[in-house]
Amino acid sequence: MRRPQILTNLIRFCCLLALCLAFGSLWAPPTLATDYTRSVLEGADFSGQDLKGLDFTMAKLKDADLSGADLREASLWGAGLERTNLEGANLSYATLDTARFIKANLTNAILEGAYAFNTVFDRAIIDGADFTDVFLQFKTQDALCEVAQGTNPVTGRDTRDTLLCP
Repeated sequence: MRRPQILTNLIRFCCLLALCLAFGSLWAPPTLATDYTRSVLEGADFSGQDLKGLDFTMAKLKDADLSGADLREASLWGAGLERTNLEGANLSYATLDTARFIKANLTNAILEGAYAFNTVFDRAIIDGADFTDVFLQFKTQDALCEVAQGTNPVTGRDTRDTLLCP
């Protein structure tokens, strides 16, 4: 007995749809997590992304690219940021306490209102960075003043002025 052409086409369509749904999930674009606590993200590329309010507590971000990223109100508490590129990143009101910016590039970054007590900025590049109202230890502030230079292109503020350098 021969099936009508409409039924045959309907069966083919349903099979094709089922295959597309089954294999389509394998090709879905990755979604951005909201919690990267203790994640190993060495060499990760987050450049230009909206990371506002995300949690990178104790994350390892060595050699990562966060240039131009929006990290406002994000938590980078205790994060390892060795040689991390944060050029032009917005870290306003972020929690940076005990983070280690070792040889990190903070050129033209905005750190306004960030909490950075006990944060290490060992050999970090801070040209044009805006540290307005950043809570720093006095010894850290003095060390940053020794290398501070430039003006932030977004806020128009001089790095030395935002660090309250003498």
